[in-house]
Amino acid sequence: MEILVMAGQLILGLSILVGLHELGHLLAAKAFGMRVEQYFIGFPPKVWSIKRGETEYGIGAIPLGGFVKISGMIDESLDTAHVNAEPQPYEFRAKPAWQRLIVMLGGIIVNVIVGIMIFVILAYKNGNTYLATKDAKYGIVAYDLAKSIGLQTGDKIIKVNGKEISDFNEIRSSDVFLGNNSSYTIERNGKQMDIYIPNNFVDKLADKKSAGQFIEAIEPFKVGDLLPGQPAVKAGLKKGDIITSVNGKPIQFYHEFVDMMKTLKNKPMTLGINRNGAP
Repeated sequence: MEILVMAGQLILGLSILVGLHELGHLLAAKAFGMRVEQYFIGFPPKVWSIKRGETEYGIGAIPLGGFVKISGMIDESLDTAHVNAEPQPYEFRAKPAWQRLIVMLGGIIVNVIVGIMIFVILAYKNGNTYLATKDAKYGIVAYDLAKSIGLQTGDKIIKVNGKEISDFNEIRSSDVFLGNNSSYTIERNGKQMDIYIPNNFVDKLADKKSAGQFIEAIEPFKVGDLLPGQPAVKAGLKKGDIITSVNGKPIQFYHEFVDMMKTLKNKPMTLGINRNGAP
């Protein structure tokens, strides 16, 4: 079932992109007074169509592309019946070269505009994640890759390559992983020490099993946005709840909760929470 859902999502996404691409050709052609005979998403056989004015809009049964048929233009249909006839004013071939060029580039132009819009929307929605190093006062969560080079959960990284940093994200920058002889200066149990990063460490980070599993800042956590039907919703949790214990064992940070979840997989658990300041 999951494969069918993924296939459906792929086809839908492809159809939307193709539809927008072909719409770019259609709009440019109509803007210059060219006759657009057909606008189809998908290839024949035809599943559905409707005619508005001089243009037939439709959906084809094969969702692997789409096309716009413009009068006087030799396209995917390979219709050459008009080649030996006198060009009509509404035909593609009767228009100046600069107009024909814009029509041909119309699809690409729309794709670029859509890409920019998607980027702007995502950037506006998600923003730029910034965590000041001074605010990462609880230290780091060290996953297996981090432990392999000597880091431990609770370490505080105060310098990278001997320089103090202001943004926690600098710890995972390309300069660190792609440079030579990179190092972290950490504070552990009140003492400072240097942890050196192997020059081939980026190869381990690129491994699919290790993706995203290096280090994170330890932060107190709250329950975030929840979707209907999620186990957390069924358990009665609400956005903003702070989980303070699991089966009577106190916790403060998210990584502690994750560790508890691993040991209690498929087992019932009782959560202690703080909601609106009340336990």
